[in-house]
Amino acid sequence: MKSILLVEDDPFLIDIYTTKLKEAGFSVEVATDGGEGFKKLKEQLPNLLILDIVLPYIDGWEVLEKIKSDGKLKNLKVVILSNLGQKGEVEKGLKLGATKYLIKAHYTPTQVVEEIKKVLK
Repeated sequence: MKSILLVEDDPFLIDIYTTKLKEAGFSVEVATDGGEGFKKLKEQLPNLLILDIVLPYIDGWEVLEKIKSDGKLKNLKVVILSNLGQKGEVEKGLKLGATKYLIKAHYTPTQVVEEIKKVLK
């Protein structure tokens, strides 16, 4: 079973995505801020990280930079799932090493799960 760490601070979205991902056969861990997310990554490396950008304490940009500068974590697949949809933000996310950048408003939760499956193939 593929494991996913979801770093998201919106309880409603956590509920929806956790349910959808589990239905699709993934094991899901959740962190509600960047600091907690990074700590969980260090403890147990998932197959994929779903990362929001606007987070309390440490934002997604900083988490992504920390991952890419860490020898053990740098090859982790990261899908950014954010409402920040400006071209510059998408480019920044991909430049910092995200595998994929999904804008929340452009994808239904079911479509997000389909994109995740593609990344993990």
